[in-house]
Amino acid sequence: MSNFTEATNASKHNDEIQLVTFRIGDEEFGVDILSVQEINRMLQITMVPRAPFFIEGVINLRGKVIPVVNMRTRFNKPAVEPNADTRIVVVDLGQKVVGILVDGVSEVLRIPSGLIEPAPPVVAGIGSEYIKGVGKLNDRLLILLDLDNLLREENSLEN
Repeated sequence: MSNFTEATNASKHNDEIQLVTFRIGDEEFGVDILSVQEINRMLQITMVPRAPFFIEGVINLRGKVIPVVNMRTRFNKPAVEPNADTRIVVVDLGQKVVGILVDGVSEVLRIPSGLIEPAPPVVAGIGSEYIKGVGKLNDRLLILLDLDNLLREENSLEN
């Protein structure tokens, strides 16, 4: 069972889940806070020959080599130069630790589970197999990502 599902099940008692939200282009995404190890400013990324198209490279994080997925590339968005807002969100996916390169981290957010709807077939150009749900927050939508599925396609993330 995924951390998100466990958090969702546990939160049914208090009726909310806690997410880390971030931006990729104009879209806002969220991942379960239990899977986030840390959030870093842009670090030196070393390119890896013959890596899948969405692997930006690897970083050395306190002696551990971690692959970094460029979420813009993964979602077929145009490339942009990293800036002061660019972050690497380090997530624990059970058997592996992966960095995801995002345009900026927005906030840590508690959202009532009743505001989360199942994913429609396609949201923001992303297939529903990569989406756990869509949170409706006042004037905005928050796409809740299924990082396990999103990153599972390539076994090149194995450490």
